[in-house]
Amino acid sequence: TPIPPHSPPTMSVPPRAVVAVAQVTSTPDKEHNWLQCSALVREAAGRGARLVFLPEGFDFIGTGPEQSLRLAEPLHGPTLGRYQHLARECDVWLSLGGFHERGHDWDTTGRIYNCHILLDNSGALVATYRKTHLFDVELPGSVSLRESSFTNPGPAIVPPVDTPVGKLGLAVCYDLRFPELALALREAGAQILAYPSAFTVPTGAAHWEVLLRARAIECQSYVVAAAQTGRHHEGRVSFGHALVADPWGTVVAQCHEGPGLCFADIDLEFLERVRRDIPVQGHRRRDLYGCPGAPAS
Repeated sequence: TPIPPHSPPTMSVPPRAVVAVAQVTSTPDKEHNWLQCSALVREAAGRGARLVFLPEGFDFIGTGPEQSLRLAEPLHGPTLGRYQHLARECDVWLSLGGFHERGHDWDTTGRIYNCHILLDNSGALVATYRKTHLFDVELPGSVSLRESSFTNPGPAIVPPVDTPVGKLGLAVCYDLRFPELALALREAGAQILAYPSAFTVPTGAAHWEVLLRARAIECQSYVVAAAQTGRHHEGRVSFGHALVADPWGTVVAQCHEGPGLCFADIDLEFLERVRRDIPVQGHRRRDLYGCPGAPAS
């Protein structure tokens, strides 16, 4: 289903604003994860960030489907309530990049959603995007994960959201491999694409940075990728290397190993200059191959 193009702006955005991108090591211990993430949010707010990005699985990373289902919560549960209070306390927007959500159909399906939540600085829930591409991958001898065994795919793309740093398009981790989603968000007016992630080590080492830079270049947008890093439990390790790429494809901020933060200016004047100098959107041959997210003619 096409998503609406270019909704009217609802807030004044300065030409430059600071974002903070978190890198964490979540475990099955929710309290440990909360203490780690909340400390990073407070640090980021103290250093002037307007929007703080947390990765997929910021709430927890379970040892398997059974534990993940048991630990999952609805949006009105205590975990999200804590983050709503934190956003108000710190006066920052929060991108909560992959919450294990017991949705409206929990009682009938017994499955959850991988939900990217956006909170404003009053703690209000502004948008929810439920991951549409589920990570079912078997790499012999290294990675075997089947997200669809306990997770429902999201039903829709969410139109980009006006934030204090620009129009933000929401995605999650494995969505990165599908340029159609990024192009649909760009067509709908996105200036920033967010890919909160928990990339595996072998796929991260091979593909993480090149895919993020490719999405930035082809969409002429900022790409922000918060990341999980290190060992979560005996059976799972994440690649890390959270980063921000600018609309030219340059990596302008990056974490390396271990929990921490990186910071980047979102420069919308630079973004518009890149789009003006190489007007890719105007060159698309929609008559030949269409364009994801374009309004029906």
